[in-house]
Amino acid sequence: MEVNKMLNYIKDVLDNMPTDWLNLTTHRLDIYDEKLAKTQFLEQFEILFDNNNSKSSALTELPTAYDYIRLGHPLSCVLEWGIANLHYLKSESVISFSSKTIPVLAILRKNLFDNKNTQIIYTDKLPHFFNAEILKNVYGYKFDLKHVEEVSAIPEFNGSTILISEQDEITTMDLHPNIDFFINVYDGLGSVLLVNGEKHENYISEIQHVRRRETIAMTPANCLMALHALINKSSFDTEKSAIETNKTRVLDSIESITGTNIKPLVGSSGLSIQYAIMMGLVHDALEKNTGKAIKFVVPPNCYGGTNDQARRVAASIDNVEVMDLPVDGDNDMVQSIDIVLDKIANEDAIPYIIAEIPTNPRVEVPDLIQLKNVLSKVRKTSKGEAAIDPVFILDQTFCPNVLFLGEGEILSTVRAISYASGSKFPSGGQCTAGYVVGNKKTDLLMEKIGLHLDLCDNEATALQYEILAKQLPSMNQRINDAYKNTREYVNFIHDILPEAKINFVSSALAKQGFTPSVFSLDLPTKGTTDEEKESYKRALNHKLINLMITEIPNESKYCVSYGQLKGCYWTIPATSTQGTTKEGDKDYIARVALSPNMNLELHKKVFSDFVEKI
Repeated sequence: MEVNKMLNYIKDVLDNMPTDWLNLTTHRLDIYDEKLAKTQFLEQFEILFDNNNSKSSALTELPTAYDYIRLGHPLSCVLEWGIANLHYLKSESVISFSSKTIPVLAILRKNLFDNKNTQIIYTDKLPHFFNAEILKNVYGYKFDLKHVEEVSAIPEFNGSTILISEQDEITTMDLHPNIDFFINVYDGLGSVLLVNGEKHENYISEIQHVRRRETIAMTPANCLMALHALINKSSFDTEKSAIETNKTRVLDSIESITGTNIKPLVGSSGLSIQYAIMMGLVHDALEKNTGKAIKFVVPPNCYGGTNDQARRVAASIDNVEVMDLPVDGDNDMVQSIDIVLDKIANEDAIPYIIAEIPTNPRVEVPDLIQLKNVLSKVRKTSKGEAAIDPVFILDQTFCPNVLFLGEGEILSTVRAISYASGSKFPSGGQCTAGYVVGNKKTDLLMEKIGLHLDLCDNEATALQYEILAKQLPSMNQRINDAYKNTREYVNFIHDILPEAKINFVSSALAKQGFTPSVFSLDLPTKGTTDEEKESYKRALNHKLINLMITEIPNESKYCVSYGQLKGCYWTIPATSTQGTTKEGDKDYIARVALSPNMNLELHKKVFSDFVEKI
């Protein structure tokens, strides 16, 4: 490909790109094929390139690259495509990260499972975020570090050779045949990984999966800066931001909202925070309870990222195991926790419980007094010794306004931490950053979590802090306003379609402060067999969602998100957020999320039209 032609085309694309490429965090599921993530977008993008068509109207019609920018987005795809063409690589062989550490961890993870040697080469100094001791002793990764003066002097190696180099511009590199993976680190932006040669293509999907679960892609704003540097053949122009001022405002807001005074931590996404939580707790357990089994207790039908990440950690560390925690429907969360904690205590293992309150997607809240009592209960091992008390890890994304951990609150006397996905209420859908807080009993655990957030280079970006600083102060009011819309819509559906089963909080729970703006809808069905009834209901789900997004395209989206500033979001958990969940634990129901700013009357009218046609 002729380089100048490509760079000129990218320049025109950046001049004409849709604003959504830079500003959206989530995209419509109805125009997205997960099996063709990135490739479908780039195939049609290359047709536009061949025709020298960079019109905004043409770019707008391109298929969704990824459904969620945490995984990737149009600008990350264009950046990777451009760098790949400079080096005569396939576009999938170039992967951008917001983190500078995680691409190394992704390769080390695969080589751990493949029992393959790894050497990590650096030419100047090792990046400050790289902690070899922790990566070996906690993560279980095996590798050798080697400093060289000249890349050309790197000999052949029986295993994988990774070259880490800090760069201030994107240039064409000499892809030395003895280097398998090039990781270029860009201060303030993230990193770009180049997979060198077809013989390493079997790494690509697993590296992408690490980016999907343990970190995020380079953000749209940072990709835009990288692309400008690419086309201008210049060093990066990273603006000096008021990151410390914004960070202070964000941390103060989080402490105020959650009623806690242990310093919060803010990550590039909810899953980035969750990964730091898991690895920080593993680290603490290895130090304080050497040799004991570590048990992460997770609801089998919870959000697929949580479920998948927990199992990925367990798969890569010998003494870590995942145990199921049934919480929805006929299962009572408190009773399930009591049973599983008795079992873990009997085995003298270390219990870490991850749970959502309210649950997703059934929007259920356990008896909190009973929950506190079960978590506080003194248990004995099979030998009659005191068992290790649990750490309760609360995913509070649905209701981040509820006070759980502060002095005198319901979970202040047990070891508990709480986290939230920032792409929901905290930012109003404007960025992916998430945060975690702890109570006074977890101050040392929070230090460990912070250590792993730094090691993985997963702290929120400067722009993410800026967005959160603007959006967090209004969060509780937005939650209240969105709840009012949701309660009114739920009541309306109940009145015109009383045979539908609606999962939503009771008015009594709402008075306690549980005011989510999400409900799930089990539509009435027909048929003589269970299979017929299930098939009819699933088809009806899609019919309802298609009607909504067709009739109200400016507000209703087929999308996994909620907590946004405006609009209404529809999804079927089994085919979106529960993508990696076991089939028997999936929920084939409609999940609906409302915002504080939407045309509620129009949504009522369209739903009425739907009911008339059932």
